[in-house]
Amino acid sequence: MSVLDNFESWKGFLSNRLEQAKSEGMTEETVTNVAYEIGDYLAKTVDAKNDEQAMLRELWNAASEEEQKSIANAMVKLVQRQ
Repeated sequence: MSVLDNFESWKGFLSNRLEQAKSEGMTEETVTNVAYEIGDYLAKTVDAKNDEQAMLRELWNAASEEEQKSIANAMVKLVQRQ
């Protein structure tokens, strides 16, 4: 089973990677920039595996670049609460 198959697993995976990045000294701005790049990659190349991912993809594709960065930042904040 892939971490992409279940939204809770995906959030847990992102939370773990976020903690790893912070422990290695990555700044909040860098984390947000990386989240944007990952979001853009996923929206363009990876099929949604569940309803949550499909909704995020639709939001991403409808958003401007600035709004996409806000979505990425919101995802970072979401997984920080894990």
